[in-house]
Amino acid sequence: MEPDFKQKSIIDKAESYKIFLQQFTSLIEGETHEISVFANTCAALKEAFDFFWVGFYLVDNDTLILGPFQGSVACFSIRKGSGVCGTAWAEEHTIIVPDVDLFPGHIACSSLSRSEIVVPLIINGEVKGVLDIDSDRLNAFDEIDQKYLEETVRLLAETLYNNKK
Repeated sequence: MEPDFKQKSIIDKAESYKIFLQQFTSLIEGETHEISVFANTCAALKEAFDFFWVGFYLVDNDTLILGPFQGSVACFSIRKGSGVCGTAWAEEHTIIVPDVDLFPGHIACSSLSRSEIVVPLIINGEVKGVLDIDSDRLNAFDEIDQKYLEETVRLLAETLYNNKK
């Protein structure tokens, strides 16, 4: 039986993430194909939290290249240090942007995006990509999102890169 990522009742954000992580862990357990796992991660996050845009950008030399995503058309590539994604890659840490219009050098793939969180996927001390989530609301992300999205990315890294034989 497939996990049901839609929350059936009104519960707080942290509890929603805890439920999500339980179901997500079961969804990706034993999976090793990056693109498939990234694609289902995007679908699961979008379904569970109704984010405006969810996707991965993957490192290819000195550029982030668009990977699996859910949402409207997106930018194809982002240079290291450019925009929120490129900055999270360069600085190797999560970035929360309450208002994208106030972020220096923000790359507007959609004019409807208002706030953003980007979590780097770090494997053996090296950023391999970033999880990028946009909202069409200002101030949509906080420390709770950061904590649980970092845990989501940690589970991805553990499943995809520590289980390969």
